[in-house]
Amino acid sequence: MAQATLPAVDPKAQSFRLLSGHAIPAVGLGTWRSGSDASSAVHAAIVEAGYRHIDTAWEYKVQEEVGHGLQSAMQAGVDRKDLFITSKLWCAELSPDRVRPALNNTLQELQLDYLDLYLIHWPFRLKDGSSRPPEAGQVLDFDMEGVWREMEKLVKDNLVRDIGVCNFTLKKLNKLLGFAETMPSVCQMEMHPGWRNDKMLEFCKKNSIHVTAYSPLGSSEGGRDLIHDRTVEKVARKLNKSAGQVLVKWAVQRGTSVIPKSTHPDRIRENTQVFGWEIPEQDFQAFCRMPNQRRVLDGEELFVNKEAGPFRSVADLWDHED
Repeated sequence: MAQATLPAVDPKAQSFRLLSGHAIPAVGLGTWRSGSDASSAVHAAIVEAGYRHIDTAWEYKVQEEVGHGLQSAMQAGVDRKDLFITSKLWCAELSPDRVRPALNNTLQELQLDYLDLYLIHWPFRLKDGSSRPPEAGQVLDFDMEGVWREMEKLVKDNLVRDIGVCNFTLKKLNKLLGFAETMPSVCQMEMHPGWRNDKMLEFCKKNSIHVTAYSPLGSSEGGRDLIHDRTVEKVARKLNKSAGQVLVKWAVQRGTSVIPKSTHPDRIRENTQVFGWEIPEQDFQAFCRMPNQRRVLDGEELFVNKEAGPFRSVADLWDHED
């Protein structure tokens, strides 16, 4: 994969402008695997650390807890209009008739009147209650255009301010752009120095689609623990920053928003202290040259059935683009 050559952004920029004109804060709090700590983490992020961007999803099973945290923060004096809340449409709801009910359920769980951003979580439809890995017949055809038309209606009805996608490939995003009347504002994807995802990032920038990077620190469970990577540690020591801070800063400096997950107040606060300084170009490029590029979250457990298909390998899922 070619080295990234995209220019660094203004190191003082704390938000990015979307196609719609709305601003997305550069650093947000991810809530995947936050469990019962999600409420306190959201409250701490907003009230104590100054976050204004919270990312969640129905599939994370924490939206009620996130909603409690949001309400607590608003009761503490934070205005709803100053927050940027993202959620995602799960695979079991990827049919046109289920889009609006799914959003209504999410709004109820979050105790909100609208979302700032609603994403298609994965571009694959699953039967309700599908196993992991899926059994034969549990991965269904996906009416992308029909679902997107319903997503567009949510924007027109002021239930969602922006819509977008998550975990798409170049092929799937090209297909969407071929019929979209409301363009996707955001493409969220796994992105870190161990999986730069350069081709998707460059495609999105050419099409004015903002990118949000998830899993910015890699994953010790996925065998890519970037916090303890020697290159990361060296740059962090040089800049007198933590490994987490330089990884988050690398994402922002590339021009992407980023959603590190933590439930620890000190780390939550630390992860947002990435403005007013920058990674020097030589060190930035050292991150861009990390070898052994591979995904941590490849979707195999969710969608691959090696015998029955329709996706018999991880390469099938990603349209053989990796």
